[in-house]
Amino acid sequence: MSNNNSHSDSYAAAGVDITAGYRAVELMKAHIARTNIPGVVSGIGGFGGLFELDMTGLTRPVLVSGTDGVGTKLKLAFLMDKHDTVGIDCVAMCVNDIVCCGAKPLTFLDYIACGKNVPERIAKIVSGVAEGCVQAGCALIGGETAEMPGFYPENEYDLAGFSVGVVDKSKIFEPDSVRAGDALIGLPSSGVHSNGFSLVRKVFDVERGGLDAWCDDLGRTLGEALLEPTRIYVKPVLALAEAVKVKAASHITGGGFYENIPRSLPEGLTARIERARLETPPLFERIAKTGSIPERDMYNTFNMGIGMCLTVAADQADEAVRVLRGCGENARIIGEVVEGGERVALV
Repeated sequence: MSNNNSHSDSYAAAGVDITAGYRAVELMKAHIARTNIPGVVSGIGGFGGLFELDMTGLTRPVLVSGTDGVGTKLKLAFLMDKHDTVGIDCVAMCVNDIVCCGAKPLTFLDYIACGKNVPERIAKIVSGVAEGCVQAGCALIGGETAEMPGFYPENEYDLAGFSVGVVDKSKIFEPDSVRAGDALIGLPSSGVHSNGFSLVRKVFDVERGGLDAWCDDLGRTLGEALLEPTRIYVKPVLALAEAVKVKAASHITGGGFYENIPRSLPEGLTARIERARLETPPLFERIAKTGSIPERDMYNTFNMGIGMCLTVAADQADEAVRVLRGCGENARIIGEVVEGGERVALV
């Protein structure tokens, strides 16, 4: 949406360029159009994003909401001057949480706060958000760009998102149904995803450089490996839920295995995970070695190569792996649920 009559010299003198905002919107329109799905009612530029809920097949629809940001991973985007992938992270952090309830994400909104509105940079950020929405099958129906001089440095910004999904009440994943003997299935991560970057930045002292250093074990530069966007698991998880009963799901984010997997287990049960089945990528080994980080802390901070953990009955585990691999996921059984006081046991 453009407005040729809107301009304030006084506001511009204070560091806020209203016309830059209009220019940014024009540049992002093509990206947003990629995310249109049935149900989108409104275009961008209004005071709210409108979406018509299709009730077909829904007996008792339940809305599921999720919100999150990218965190200090953005610092790497600033240092590398690469802004077209962090939007994928933003979407992933929201929709991967929503699908842990069995819900399909429908809509997404982003919020970008910056020190200076550079339309081309904002458009690159939104291009990543749009790509994330396409991967998740949801629509980018609105957002906000706030220019805040004096609050953020000119070349820095923050990025957060909000998503709403829907699931029929009868199909909500039920962690209370998890029992000893159930299988744990891991879906590989693409790297560090978007958590633990305060520690990553400290370990590699990235502000002093080194992100452009080639790493043979990673097959690319350190910066490229660290900035790899978060995987979005929505489509394979929903496909699996149509084939077998998914009892619970854990999105492995900040806090790693020890914080996230227990959120999908009833009290008195333990997730017994076999290290040998995890196939931990070399990036995590590099982080641990460079920072002299104990193994316990690694598993309590990072995803260690598993971005999503799904719980199914043992007699459905092989079928679950087959379905997930048919969706392009290198899924594998990584352990089982057992009786015990420990919430997570690595063996």
